Amino acid sequence: MLAVAIREFGSPEGLALIDQTAPAPAAGQVLIATEAIGVGGVDALIRSGALAAYGFEKGHIPGSEVAGAVIAVGDDVDASWIGRRVWAFTGLGGGYAEQAIASVEEIVPLPAGLSAVDAVTLGSSGVVAHFGLSHARFAPGESVLVRGAAGSIGIATVQLAARGGAGAVAVTTSSLQRGERLRALGATHVLDRSGDGGRHAAPAGYDVVVDVVAGPDLPSFLAMLNPNGRMVVVGAVGGQPPADFGTTMMAAFRKSTSFATFSADTVAAPERRAVRTGQFAAASRGELRTVVHEVLPLEQAVSAHYKMDAGEVFGRIVLTP
Repeated sequence: MLAVAIREFGSPEGLALIDQTAPAPAAGQVLIATEAIGVGGVDALIRSGALAAYGFEKGHIPGSEVAGAVIAVGDDVDASWIGRRVWAFTGLGGGYAEQAIASVEEIVPLPAGLSAVDAVTLGSSGVVAHFGLSHARFAPGESVLVRGAAGSIGIATVQLAARGGAGAVAVTTSSLQRGERLRALGATHVLDRSGDGGRHAAPAGYDVVVDVVAGPDLPSFLAMLNPNGRMVVVGAVGGQPPADFGTTMMAAFRKSTSFATFSADTVAAPERRAVRTGQFAAASRGELRTVVHEVLPLEQAVSAHYKMDAGEVFGRIVLTP
């Protein structure tokens, strides 16, 4: 089978198309013939070498979510899965391939009205958005700021906050054009990447900040929290925050603000499955929108990663075998 592996860490040119033997499912696993492969921010971080401390080595196949048909099952897996179309979480790798392995606990059947491309656009991001807002204890009527809203996680968060009755949904993004697209998805205020609304009025502070970016500017967004406000970091596409970012919170001690990180790894698989099932059904009915930036063939993974690195992606890039 064809797959894309990391030949050298660093630039996208380090990705290479390879031909290797298809994997066989072990006990509790399924083998999926992929129809669509999601390209995520964590894939770019792994490829860049930024996560080398976590043990990634040359030859690693990126990709954490795929959709397609189950073609084989391992021991202790119901054979009725064979032939069914599913979304699957493959872990921190293995997805950029014509066939991919996943635990049977990490697959979700696709409703008839949902394409494989839409499934990998929503599958991971929708769950992070849902539980990220829950982790922030978001309640109807509260003001929400989504930092880094143009990616698939941000887009899902904007929609869920708006559907959840937010009093305001502000977004940071890189252009007015992107801002207008986010308004169509539920945003009420568009800010630049620094959080400045320019001549357009924006809330003076926010009850909830959901941050996909982190990086060196994180403290300035902590300072935007209202009294009792909560910031939850769900991604770090901008890198690590300053080591002393907590001093911003201490300087505003009397505001009783809170800071947290969130990873879907801390949510039990049955809970993730239940939310995904509901979101897939909502998307198939048109109640949740998926935004696909571009669909590229698997052999153009290098191009996909260049687009990711350049920050020009709105929504999700999807690879197809």
